[in-house]
Amino acid sequence: MTDYDVLRVFCGPSGGYGNELGVVREGSLLPGRDDRQALAAKLGFSETVFVDDPERGVIDIYTPASRLAFAGHPCVGTAWLLDVPELITPAGEVGTRLDGEFTWIEARAEWAPPRTLRQYASAAEVDALTVPPPGEWIYAWAWEDEAAGRVRARAFPGRGDGIDEDEATGAAALLLTDRLGRALNITQGRGSQLLTAPQPHGWVEVGGRVVLER
Repeated sequence: MTDYDVLRVFCGPSGGYGNELGVVREGSLLPGRDDRQALAAKLGFSETVFVDDPERGVIDIYTPASRLAFAGHPCVGTAWLLDVPELITPAGEVGTRLDGEFTWIEARAEWAPPRTLRQYASAAEVDALTVPPPGEWIYAWAWEDEAAGRVRARAFPGRGDGIDEDEATGAAALLLTDRLGRALNITQGRGSQLLTAPQPHGWVEVGGRVVLER
């Protein structure tokens, strides 16, 4: 078995929750896409990152079923782990910074995979949702406090790959921030926290806490 780290990304204020992420620091040991896809499927995390150049921050991201040009929680977690000023993904160069307990990335909404952003009238409605059938990638959200920018969200990938609900989804938070044009404080899943802020020229920052699980 190839060695890998397990992180939790977008943890809550107490350090709990967060979305698990697998990171293979020595991606050169598994260079083939088929082999990487097979390992990502075996590990079963919503995403697994293969680091191809730790000094330059070159990374390759996989779900259990497919390769992604960009994804939010893998970039935040890997930025924290490598402590580099940027990450190089197939979609483009992702800026990174560490600020106290938060790790931030800066990316563009058009890099994010397609998501259906579905607004509900209340946080209680989002809490009551059941997992929909596979087919559509749904980011269900509602205002908890619109004036304060506080959002309640849940994410349903709909890929049929064993990940019925995503605990914390940086790319979807990026898309929602781009659509609303304002900074957000998002509580997703069971208790994960994502912070976002629109930046000039179409960029969006997404930040959160990262914990090394093992």
